[in-house]
Amino acid sequence: MLLYKAPNNLPFDSDLHLTELKLDGIRLIIDYRDKVKVYTRHNNDVTAKFPELVENIPIQKGTTLDGELIVTDSDGKPNFEFVMERFMAKKSKHRVAFCAFDIINFEGESVISKPLIERKEILSNAFVNNDYYAKSIYIRGNGIKYFNLAKQQKLEGVVLKDISSKYEVDKRSDKWLKVIAYEVGEYYIAGYKKNEFGWLLSDGKRIVGVMSLAVGTNERKAGYRVFQQLKKKETEDTVYIDPVIKCVVKHRGYTKNNLLRLPEFESFVF
Repeated sequence: MLLYKAPNNLPFDSDLHLTELKLDGIRLIIDYRDKVKVYTRHNNDVTAKFPELVENIPIQKGTTLDGELIVTDSDGKPNFEFVMERFMAKKSKHRVAFCAFDIINFEGESVISKPLIERKEILSNAFVNNDYYAKSIYIRGNGIKYFNLAKQQKLEGVVLKDISSKYEVDKRSDKWLKVIAYEVGEYYIAGYKKNEFGWLLSDGKRIVGVMSLAVGTNERKAGYRVFQQLKKKETEDTVYIDPVIKCVVKHRGYTKNNLLRLPEFESFVF
C-alpha cells in the first residue's frame, strides 16, 4: 500500500486519522509464513542481505509485517545514506532496524480487510520489540503539531492515515497521505546536462546539486532559450552558463558530500 502526497503538502488535524513519523529509510515487507523472507516494495527478495533480521525475528509463523528499514545516525535520527550503504554492502558496519507500521497477515490469516485502527491493535500484540525490530509509534490526530515538531528536528515528515482504511495491496491510496518537511532555499542555475534533463544548481560559490524534479515543460523551454545566451563553456555531457538566474528550490537536506538531496523546482526568482 503506497502513499499519496497530502494536498499542497500541508498537514491537518483530524481525529479520524493516525499520525506517524515518516521514517527516512527503505520500505520492506517481512514475511514469515513458510520461512522468513524479506522483500522490497518492488517484490525483490533481499533476505540474504539482512541475516540479522532473519536470526532475530520476533514474530510467530503466519505473520507478515509492513514497515521501514532504517539506520540511525549519532543523533538517533534515520539516515538514508547510511541505510543505502548497508543495503548495498552486507559487510557495512551500519546496524539496521526494522520499524513495523502495519500488519498484513497474523496467525496464518489475512487481516488486510480490517480497518487500520484494528490492525494497529493486532500489531501491538504481534511481537515484543528487540534490538532489530520495533513497532512504529503513532498518535491520533494532532497532525499539524506533530509535523512542526518533525520539521524542527529536521526529520523527513509525517504520514496521516485514515483510521478506517483497509490495506490496499500494491495500490497508491489517498487514505494514507505523506507530508514532507522540505527545506527551501534560493539557488543559481549554473548549467544543464546534455544527455538527460538536469539543471546544475549553485549557491554562488560551488555546484550543490543537479535538479531534475518538478520542472514543468514551460519552465524547461523558457530556461533553455535563455541558457543559450549565457553559455560559458561545455564538456561532453554538461553545458555551463553564467549563474545569473535564480530559482526557489525545495529539498530534503544535504548528503554527506554536502550536496542537495532530491532538489525540486518551485519557481524562478524575478
